[in-house]
Formats: sequence, C-alpha cells, structure tokens
Amino acid sequence: MKTPARSLASPAGLVTGEGTVIEVAAGLIFRHGRLLITQRRPSDHLGGLWEFPGGKRRPEETFEQCLERELFEELGVRVWGGELMAAITQAYPEKTVALRFYRCAWRAGEPRPLECQALAWVGPDDLNRYPFPPADAQLLAELVSHPEWWQ
Repeated sequence: MKTPARSLASPAGLVTGEGTVIEVAAGLIFRHGRLLITQRRPSDHLGGLWEFPGGKRRPEETFEQCLERELFEELGVRVWGGELMAAITQAYPEKTVALRFYRCAWRAGEPRPLECQALAWVGPDDLNRYPFPPADAQLLAELVSHPEWWQ
C-alpha cells in the first residue's frame, strides 16, 4: 500500500527559525490490526504521556537509521524504517520538535519496555483512551480515519 506522506502543521504552527529544533523519527508498528505505543517515563519531557516509539536523530544519521537504532535501544526490536506517513512540527515553550512518522516493517524481537515506562498494542478505537502529546493529535485523527493503515 502506497500512501503519500502528509505534512501536518501543528496548532502552534510551523517553525519560524527561532530556537532549537529537535529532529525525531517515530515508528508506526502495526501487527494483527494493532499499533504499538509506548509511555514516556515520568522523568522525561512530557512524562507519563503515550507516544509512538522513536527518538532524536543524530547528525550523522538518516531518519530511517535513527528509527532503527532508537527502536532497538528503546524496545529491543529490529525494524526497517519504511514509508514516511506524516511530518509534524510542534513548538513547545521550551523547544520545537520536528517529527517524522514512518510505517515500520517488523524484522525481529518482541518489544520490551527497555527505555520507556510501558508499552501497549492498541486498536483504532483504543487510541482516545491514552493521553498523547499535542504534537500527535493530528496523526491520531489520521490513524482513526484510515482503517486500511491497520491491515
């Protein structure tokens, strides 16, 4: 299935060039009609909220390499960073985050909460039961409105 990536502007708007922008790659990992989400540790920025697993890109990495590294470190799973599904920029008072969400292909490993508080496999009807950061709001709406992504 080929779906064009969506560039979703956050309610706070796009980056204007002021302040530090942190680039993040996040994975959309589907299995048996469910999507893997993780809970941020209490001590992390936006601690306790749920998110799509991933992390900060290093200068020498592509977004796909970042995603593969982060998912192994955070969950102990091996994936191929695949199709770009959405790009979102969110300005918080303390920083701006530029996120790229990729649909991942599973390679190996069973996810474990190595660098996160918890993890869950959820269906589209479950997403609204989990509190997510503001940056994920538009992607969450897209996920619910595209049942074909869950297959």
